[in-house]
Amino acid sequence: REVLAKNDNIGIVVGQNPSIDEMSAALSLYLLLKGSGKKVSIACPTQPIVELSNLVGIDKVKQKLESQEGDLVVSFPYVEGEIEKVSYTLENGLLNIIVKATKQGLTFDEKDVRYTKGVEVVNILFIIGTPHLSDLERLIQPDKMRNAKIVNIDNKSENQRFGDIVAVSTDYSSVSEQISDLVLSLGIKLDKDVAQNLLSGIMYATKNFQDPSTGPLAFEIASLLMRNGAKRVDLTSRAPRRQEASIQHRRAPQQRFNQEENGPRKSGDQNTPNDWLAPKVYKGSSNF
Repeated sequence: REVLAKNDNIGIVVGQNPSIDEMSAALSLYLLLKGSGKKVSIACPTQPIVELSNLVGIDKVKQKLESQEGDLVVSFPYVEGEIEKVSYTLENGLLNIIVKATKQGLTFDEKDVRYTKGVEVVNILFIIGTPHLSDLERLIQPDKMRNAKIVNIDNKSENQRFGDIVAVSTDYSSVSEQISDLVLSLGIKLDKDVAQNLLSGIMYATKNFQDPSTGPLAFEIASLLMRNGAKRVDLTSRAPRRQEASIQHRRAPQQRFNQEENGPRKSGDQNTPNDWLAPKVYKGSSNF
């Protein structure tokens, strides 16, 4: 509470290939802090997978920490002798950067130009559901994080417990449950979008509350989230269809047997043995 009160520039990161639970927790924290007037950016070293597309705010996740106050860098290939000078003009509210070519001409075109938003120094860095700093790859720049307070939030036993504030506990069934508990303890009001993200994360981590390790707090928080507008989404909705197809497959041999029993093949069928309808005589072994 004290750290958040004293600092406005906040970064939130998750490790590579995060689960629905981990990304739900990170996005919920992002939306809540953004709504409270903080300057917040969120990043992940890998591109979000399709399963995360329904989470509110997923479009805000970048592959590095960015800020509105960071510098914008325009980059293009440089070859000695082909650029005479670089200047700019202001026209109709637009800033035009002019790269004047020499007689040699430019060897690059529009597709080679890159735009990069500068990374702002953050005061607080939340690392969500990430047990090892190596899972962040090159997401953290040491020179930008030198004075940042690092808050480590996770529920995994293998967490290395790094950071200035370590909120790591295996008592939680999910990281989304842990973020919910933290937010409620800080007195931050939940809106419908945040509640939905958190409930989705809890349901994913607990396998729709069927996992034996699901704790009582998960049910209590889920109830609160639903009262704030969240809806339960069956993350295993495809299972019944697979099960039905499997049952039909198992029934197929029995159906074929019933058809043969109720209506035997005609003796003239080329695939039917000649003695199909003939009486069967059991011949015992001479050893008995």
